[in-house]
Amino acid sequence: MTADARPAAQPPTDRATPPLTERQEARRRRILHASAQLASRGGFEAVQMREVAEAAGVALGTLYRYFPSKIHLLVATMQDQLQHMHSTLRKRPPAGDDAAQRVAETLMRAFRALQREPHLADAMVRALTFADRSVSPEVDTVSRLTTAIILDAMGLENPTPEQLSAVRVIEHTWHSALITWLSGRASIAQVKIDIETVCRLIDLTGESGATPWPGQ
Repeated sequence: MTADARPAAQPPTDRATPPLTERQEARRRRILHASAQLASRGGFEAVQMREVAEAAGVALGTLYRYFPSKIHLLVATMQDQLQHMHSTLRKRPPAGDDAAQRVAETLMRAFRALQREPHLADAMVRALTFADRSVSPEVDTVSRLTTAIILDAMGLENPTPEQLSAVRVIEHTWHSALITWLSGRASIAQVKIDIETVCRLIDLTGESGATPWPGQ
């Protein structure tokens, strides 16, 4: 078993609590930046824990305390990328006439951002695919962030169960479209068609029972 694949000791406390100190957060940011840079240059295989530690300027043992495995690290990298996308999208919200159009525009903007870094996108998607139950909290966070991006585009604060179901189907389709594009089995044009098609589910759910965001 390689150093990158071996199980590492879990942090002494849950990774979500207590909050990181300013110094710890700065160290975590360096690690995520190093991970993204290595993945951008060489994809999944280029992200080796020892190289990440060296690039981030931390000891290998310290890296494992933050991220118990390469899969944890790359899923956390995807979290970080999605958070950045979410912030950018909130500053420049979609301008479609209805919720379906706004969600389709939002997801295509996110897709094009990943398209600019195909090696990084492939590394993150592969990590999600390989993630086992030990990475469930991190994978759940990625899903929640994707849901939040879609709900923001819809303009909803309290979606109905039917709307949440539609959002889940949209998420699955977006993820599948990303995989088929990365594998060379779908063009950007086909991805756009698939995304626009699945977003029409929003029209079927209606907006009754949902509370719009202020200003919507």
